[in-house]
Amino acid sequence: FQVPRNPDLPNAAQVQKEEQKKIDESMPLNTEESEEKEKLLTQGFTNWNKRDFNQFIKANEKYGRDDIDNIAREVEGKSPEEVIEYSAVFWERCNELQDIERIMAQIERGEARIQRRISIKKALDAKIARYKAPFHQLRIQYGTNKGKNYTEEEDRFLICMLHKMGFDKENVYEELRQCVRNAPQFRFDWFIKSRTAM
Repeated sequence: FQVPRNPDLPNAAQVQKEEQKKIDESMPLNTEESEEKEKLLTQGFTNWNKRDFNQFIKANEKYGRDDIDNIAREVEGKSPEEVIEYSAVFWERCNELQDIERIMAQIERGEARIQRRISIKKALDAKIARYKAPFHQLRIQYGTNKGKNYTEEEDRFLICMLHKMGFDKENVYEELRQCVRNAPQFRFDWFIKSRTAM
């Protein structure tokens, strides 16, 4: 039993055949058109390749579209001026790209993570600022959400150390793990000492 082909859907092989026929039968460019083509090829970003483009998109995701200094550092082999110029044209004309929805979703996900980090950092700063000696005085209101894993002493240490070391530092959780292992109060606390950075 063979399912009949939907007549409304284009036949890919046929479409390609027709496109190729148009190419084969097309007229070569005249002198004026050739000159215009050469002129157009010198404009735009001819020295940017797909790898540069991908680095640019990843940097926008990592730092947010407005942090042009860090974006410029991420795109290898391009000067900050080149990246600034490229960025201006990209944001002006990005809607012409075929997969702009995917690209924008990627960048916006990254920007949402940045905003979340900023709000967590502000909340952490505000919490710690309430105490003169947070390592001893900090109180955590658990409500009904207190899990069974960490004790309040462990939680207090983790929060205070995270603030002291810098919440947005690159390898902060690896360093935090090392601090836990070196802290004398956890000398026999095998639970917290066996936790991974993750």
